[in-house]
Amino acid sequence: MQAYKRFLNYVKIWTSSERSSASVPSSLRQFDLAHLLAFELKQMGLFDAQVNNYGIVYAHLPASPGYEDRAHIGFIAHLDTFPDFSGKDVSPQIIENYDGSDVPLGSSGLVLKVSEHPHLPGLRGDTLITTDGTTLLGADDKAGIAEIMAALERIIGAQIPHGALSVAFIPDEEIG
Repeated sequence: MQAYKRFLNYVKIWTSSERSSASVPSSLRQFDLAHLLAFELKQMGLFDAQVNNYGIVYAHLPASPGYEDRAHIGFIAHLDTFPDFSGKDVSPQIIENYDGSDVPLGSSGLVLKVSEHPHLPGLRGDTLITTDGTTLLGADDKAGIAEIMAALERIIGAQIPHGALSVAFIPDEEIG
């Protein structure tokens, strides 16, 4: 599955952390994404994928035969989204063939202005995924999770030789 399709699935899962919580993870809803990711990792063939009591997802992909002495690489990203803006009921806005102009964020009245974000015209012709302005999109770090999952899927599917790979997705990065 392409990374952006995974990303669109992940942003729909409400994972905001909670500053006032004394537990880890600070919000039980982070387990929703954690369990989905462990399931997807197992479907890819990472049979040791698991979620611990703290909401941390772990998985390992052994080195390809003959590559056991190669560098061990770790991928890490976080599950939670920023708690100070709603991450519930996210409705991403997809802009295909972006024209390089200001980007209205849905009907929220908020606008990404080229005058404030001068790099935007350089994205002309690309597909943009933004919030509709009513919620946090959650790209930090669900985009990272989606890229890691897509990379693993490609490595496994294309049988790309590699050293040992480890994956960890952690809760509560946004609140330290």
